[in-house]
Amino acid sequence: MGAWTSRTRVPTPEPDPQEVLDLSRLPPELLLLVLSHVPPRTLLMHCRRVCRAWRALVDGQALWLLLLARDHSAAGRALLALARRCLPPAHEDTPCPLGQFCALRPLGRNLISNPCGQEGLRKWMVRHGGDGWVVEKNRKPVPGAPSQTCFVTSFSWCRKKQVVDLVEKGLWPELLDSGGVEIAVSDWWGARHDSGCKYRLFVTLLDAHQNVIDKFSAVPDPIEQWNNDVYLQVTHVFSGIRRGIRFISFEHWGQDTQFWAGHYGARVTNSSVIIRVCQS
Repeated sequence: MGAWTSRTRVPTPEPDPQEVLDLSRLPPELLLLVLSHVPPRTLLMHCRRVCRAWRALVDGQALWLLLLARDHSAAGRALLALARRCLPPAHEDTPCPLGQFCALRPLGRNLISNPCGQEGLRKWMVRHGGDGWVVEKNRKPVPGAPSQTCFVTSFSWCRKKQVVDLVEKGLWPELLDSGGVEIAVSDWWGARHDSGCKYRLFVTLLDAHQNVIDKFSAVPDPIEQWNNDVYLQVTHVFSGIRRGIRFISFEHWGQDTQFWAGHYGARVTNSSVIIRVCQS
């Protein structure tokens, strides 16, 4: 009979903490390169708290310019060139606005919250007319909408507004004042087949004191009754924007043309405000 053998596994000793790689020993230029691979939110929420040296790097401009330089697309190169041309001023012990910009990524995405009513009336300032605003499913699909739902109006004018704070969204003043960005706005509106409707759109660019810098309005002809559940799109691009813009007010109105009780008025959805770098 063979003898029993023991194969007791010898545990591998834990590495001495002194032997673990200490990133703080890296030269600043190498540490900067390493940190440039860390997600922006992690840099702001965690790495900035490690030590004074790391905080100085996260609060500086060089790290965030390295992150922007990783986008080699035409849009990415245009953004990097624009950012270098209008860098925000550096303030001691204050995070660089480029960090919030990289974390929030405000360019090229819709800055309107709850654009289709998927969250009810949240984020909108509303004025109810007739039987007020409600949210319903679209009777026809709207291209590119994040949700196939819409806000529906009643037999008297219903109004709804949202004010976008551009600095809060991650854009810094020097970028907004550079003349290198444009603002594209869009809204979809339509009617139900058995009722006509009326619609209005008012978009206003405002400075820090809520003074008007520029504005756009659309007052299209009403949609007639028996319309095959049609949807229409309104678009506009603000370019050559004057200095000082800090807010965008986006407001639309709607009502029906039959004056029926209930919700037979204009159906609005997929509202958008998108800021992008001018491609010149």
